Amino acid sequence: MTITEIFHSIQGEGPFQGHPTVFVRFTGCDLRCRWCDTAHAFHGGQSITREVLVERLAAFPCRRACLTGGEPLLQHELPELASALIQANWSLSLETGGHRPLAGLPPALTIVADVKCPGSGEGGSFLLENLAHLKRGDELKFVVADEADVDFALSFHASQPIPPGVRACISPAWGALDLPALARRIVDSGQDVVLGMQLHKIIWGAEAQGV
Repeated sequence: MTITEIFHSIQGEGPFQGHPTVFVRFTGCDLRCRWCDTAHAFHGGQSITREVLVERLAAFPCRRACLTGGEPLLQHELPELASALIQANWSLSLETGGHRPLAGLPPALTIVADVKCPGSGEGGSFLLENLAHLKRGDELKFVVADEADVDFALSFHASQPIPPGVRACISPAWGALDLPALARRIVDSGQDVVLGMQLHKIIWGAEAQGV
């Protein structure tokens, strides 16, 4: 497995926002979103075995971890790693671009799957069959960079068979939208959609890494 960094911080997004979390950022991504804030994970990284990675994580004073990237599902051993951590009593989440199959992941893994909006430059990459592999407690995330993205996110949420208990989150790209106006759009839509803010950027600033 190839990793860019491991760090212990506050979860800035998703269902476990605000919780102390150990992040494992994997190297490599096969998408190139225009607003990507983790381009440093596209290349390089350190090769590490699954067993050594589990041992390194055990040293942290925490039992909540997030597998992120890059794109974690490019790592062929990802399902086995997730199963090993869950068996070791970790509360585990996965952040993925939504364009790679979710089948075969352990049921106890919390999945946060992006649906790429047109403004990302990767619109249409989401695998609709992945909806069937989401469950209560998982999240569909829509990063929006303009009003057309908001239209797309609300339309997708209203028209697709999203399983019960799957949270839909509209998250503005940093500095891209008027936040009061976006909040009003969500309220006026009448849809059960969450406005997601990037807590880590609010705390440490937009350019900080490893936090």
